[in-house]
Amino acid sequence: MEKLVIEGGTPLKGTIEISGSKNAALPILLSSILFEVPVTFHNVPRLRDINTTLKLLAILGIACEFTNNRVKIEPKSLSTEAPYELVKTMRASALVLGPLLARRGEAKVALPGGCAIGARPLDLHLSALEKMGAVFELSSGYIIGRCKKLKGADITFDFPTVGGTENLIMAASLAEGTTILRNAAREPEITDLANFLNSAGAKITGHGGDEIVIEGVSSLNTTTYSVMPDRIEAGTFMVAAGMTGGELLLKNCPYNELHAVIDKLVKMGLHIEKRDNDVFVKSTQTLKPVDIITRPFPGFPTDMQAQLMGLMCLADGTSTVEETIFENRFMHVSELLRMGAEIKLSGNQAVIHGVKSLYGAPVMASDLRASATLVLAGLSAKGTTEVQRIYHLDRGYEQIEKKLNAVGAKIKRVPE
Repeated sequence: MEKLVIEGGTPLKGTIEISGSKNAALPILLSSILFEVPVTFHNVPRLRDINTTLKLLAILGIACEFTNNRVKIEPKSLSTEAPYELVKTMRASALVLGPLLARRGEAKVALPGGCAIGARPLDLHLSALEKMGAVFELSSGYIIGRCKKLKGADITFDFPTVGGTENLIMAASLAEGTTILRNAAREPEITDLANFLNSAGAKITGHGGDEIVIEGVSSLNTTTYSVMPDRIEAGTFMVAAGMTGGELLLKNCPYNELHAVIDKLVKMGLHIEKRDNDVFVKSTQTLKPVDIITRPFPGFPTDMQAQLMGLMCLADGTSTVEETIFENRFMHVSELLRMGAEIKLSGNQAVIHGVKSLYGAPVMASDLRASATLVLAGLSAKGTTEVQRIYHLDRGYEQIEKKLNAVGAKIKRVPE
């Protein structure tokens, strides 16, 4: 196991290239289950979750070659079982359900991470697939699904679930007839999945809105596709510029997909300027407090809540955060308190009183975005910060310490 040792207090200045999106790459890679022909993907980030996904595809019988952010997929004989050993480490593994049922008419998938069938949002996936003709049973920790042939259906989600929308888009692409998804999630990563499938001959319209129409086709064609840049990584580096009093040029940065985040950062006092496909971010003044409520896209993303809270810790005044998407999304708070932050929690709300500076301390990452927040806090803090359990960080950020060190950070990865 490794940790990061961070010497804080240096403003970040320079250029950072934004990697491909983890949250877009995972469903796009898993959608290769639908194919009987080779597919090539570019701009795929080298991350722990991507490696897990490729291992899962290999177990299912799909050959994968991963070199220089390019993945070449070649289908072989397709298995229908996703074992617990891999599924337990990555919740997105549930996304194999839809494509396996569409291709093979059966799927045996371990419950991800101890999730019960009735827990949100997996029940939304299953009830929607049932409307398309699938039947499910739970046996020895596995969801077992079967169908003769998925049929198009008119489906309304109770909640705009990202994973559920992705699973149903994949399933409906090879289903018989037309499927309509109402109250669908609108995240850019869903649009990227639909764009990829359309490039291979799928017939999907309405993606990016809350009503998506999928006309099933008999098969998909070979194609080459480049994954969109990672908006959460880009937003994280924007916050890094603000927390360190620096300035960064973010190359290949998804500006339009970050409107809700950029709006709050500008209100806090950051200068943010779009330059063709790049974005320039500069800390120009004393940080001002803001209030945020996490919402499904196009609202403020829950995946940026922790990072923005780190920035709020240094604002001149009181900020508030209301988390409406996930429970237990405030696990970074106790670690920020160790670094001198002033935060009070009440249910799903946090009140942050800004302080003049944070101070280095040993801290422990609890999840992916919390770990990024602790790195940012360490960069801004006085003294040395040690971030433990950074395997969370490696799930979603490609070579983060290398990118940050190139713009002035002082970070070392060492054994714990």
